[in-house]
Amino acid sequence: MKQDLKPNHTFQFIDKILAQQSVNLLSLNPQKTLITSFAELGSVIAEKNDNIQIIATIQETLESIVYAQLQNFPENIFWDFDFMVSSMLRQALVAEEGTITFLNLFGAKMVSLTEMFGIKTEIRFRYVHDFMYGFEWARWVQKEPHNRAHIEPFSPVFLDYLLAKGKELLQRINHGQVVCYKLCDTGYRNPFSFSREPEDEYRLFTYLAQEQLIPVAVWNWNASPVWNKPFQEMRQQLALKLNIQPQRH
Repeated sequence: MKQDLKPNHTFQFIDKILAQQSVNLLSLNPQKTLITSFAELGSVIAEKNDNIQIIATIQETLESIVYAQLQNFPENIFWDFDFMVSSMLRQALVAEEGTITFLNLFGAKMVSLTEMFGIKTEIRFRYVHDFMYGFEWARWVQKEPHNRAHIEPFSPVFLDYLLAKGKELLQRINHGQVVCYKLCDTGYRNPFSFSREPEDEYRLFTYLAQEQLIPVAVWNWNASPVWNKPFQEMRQQLALKLNIQPQRH
């Protein structure tokens, strides 16, 4: 039966899902335009681990995460997954609760986060970029570096923090207590003062990537996340430098 479960074949199903949705699978990798395909990621996973049950569970987990992003962030621009998959696999193989249990819990948390921050709740963020590329994580670590610097961007500890933050934000929105998360005229929330329309977001993020100002290079399987740079301030400064207009509300 083993040969019937070639991981490349099953991971290609995720590529087909994305193709059917006509997603432009842009990468933030300054060296290339499009993301690493899931078929390619499946091959790397199979090199690292040959347990069919683990490979199948990873595929199912990734499929659920990708589907959630498509449903809740239909205008997302950058779709890198390499480091998230690398981190998920690495953590799963040493998890106290067992590899399969960890993968299932990880997938559930990622899907919950995606559903909480996307277009189907009052939060209504437009992109997954701040979460997937580590901006929220870097800001979190900077508040308590002695306690948090060793906690990586896709660890359950940080995912739980984001889930709690999302619930708190929903409560504040429902009670009319938000100041910097106002709805834009596009129907999305933008906590930044500058426009995050797709063309502006693309220009800013590709520039940040070229200048190595992305906290987590998710396009790199072996990325080394960086938290100790003033990412938020540099992002604001670059928006001014690129003449990105103020956000309209």
